[in-house]
Amino acid sequence: MSYTKEEIRKICREENIRYIRMQFTDIMGMLKNVEIPITRLEDALDNAVMFDGSSIEGFVRIYEADMFLHPDLDTFLVLNWEDNSYGKVARFICDVYRPGKDGVHIPFEGDPRGVLKRNIEKMRSMGYKSFNVGVEPEFFLFKLDEKGNPTLEFNDHGGYFDISPIDSAEDCRRDIVLALQNIGFTIEAAHHEVSNGQHEINFKFDSAIEACDNVQTFKLVVKNIARRHGLHATFMPKPIEGINGSGMHVNCSLLTKEGKNAFYDETKDNGLSVTALKWISGILSHAKGFCLITNPIVNSYKRIVPGYEAPCYISWSDSNRSTMIRIPAARGMKTRTEVRSVDVAANPYLAIAAILAAGLDGIEGNCKNVDPIYDNLFKCTNEEREAMGVHSLPANLDEAMNEFKKDALICKAMGEHVTTKMIEAKTLEWDSYRKHVTQWEIKRYINRY
Repeated sequence: MSYTKEEIRKICREENIRYIRMQFTDIMGMLKNVEIPITRLEDALDNAVMFDGSSIEGFVRIYEADMFLHPDLDTFLVLNWEDNSYGKVARFICDVYRPGKDGVHIPFEGDPRGVLKRNIEKMRSMGYKSFNVGVEPEFFLFKLDEKGNPTLEFNDHGGYFDISPIDSAEDCRRDIVLALQNIGFTIEAAHHEVSNGQHEINFKFDSAIEACDNVQTFKLVVKNIARRHGLHATFMPKPIEGINGSGMHVNCSLLTKEGKNAFYDETKDNGLSVTALKWISGILSHAKGFCLITNPIVNSYKRIVPGYEAPCYISWSDSNRSTMIRIPAARGMKTRTEVRSVDVAANPYLAIAAILAAGLDGIEGNCKNVDPIYDNLFKCTNEEREAMGVHSLPANLDEAMNEFKKDALICKAMGEHVTTKMIEAKTLEWDSYRKHVTQWEIKRYINRY
């Protein structure tokens, strides 16, 4: 919804808003906020709210700490799901700026929302009007212990599309859906997923920036409502060994300046345009390079292994769910590519920016066309996949980091600041992980050696 400053002032008066959350996202995808009293609303509307950027991972150094929050007025929202006993709370989603000369604020190059905006500008310069994105985020619900800490005990033992009493989290999921609808989400479907305790709630697609804003809001609502039910919601990709992990399939399409779907061509047997095929080739060509962005933590690589439905082979098809990209059956304006490798730990702004940059590189003709695969890749041998020209996604965070460093296009799409900070942070994460002695090692080796 679009708002003017005066409309926001009026809503704040009528709703008796007492606090404003100035929200933004750090490089690692964590939602942050500066809370101000309503008496500072005018400062917020004038882009005058500051914060210490040196306290945020991956932002700036201690001697260049001052940052400014520029609220996107269209993201103004009354947070109806919050505890209003101390007064109602509203929020803005903000872009991050840094001080410039003569008091002029400059967009901060490390702001993930800004990274996506820069890549969208590249798309528009190529003659496209909009990049539409629909996501399918999955999550687990676990019980809390007596101290309120999360356990790994499931709240239910349901499976795909089960209902109560088997799906005993149905009430929690329904309350999440109602809370999302109350703040303007259009919910398309909500259901139990394959694994015990695993759920999926799908909401309507939107333009890229709004879709990423919605992901961050979605995660916040899910965690808050789950807590009220005595549960912990986690977007960790693979919290339990031996069962399916949680993904965030990304459905995307490009609109031309005339408002037509650039991926649809009714004259083709499969309905896919040349642009769509080039787009697919770009994403597959850069899949290894952007894996660090779409699958950004050590645990991500416990999900993309054979046998658990998550795609681990760089390939595409219009019907094969063992491939990384699937083309859903709908055609016309609903023609889209579904990138299935992305997981829910990804920073949505950076993940969507990386996919967009890769697809556009393909459209520009810089990537070799890739034929679709109709074999079940999970049942093929390594030799058979090699013969088909199908390669695997990185096997771990270290491999993904090395592929990221080699992909100049993806690094450029992220920008120098994000690229540098991402490598620094993920190097530390991998070093910490590889030095850690796990219970698996203790159990396997302590008596044997």
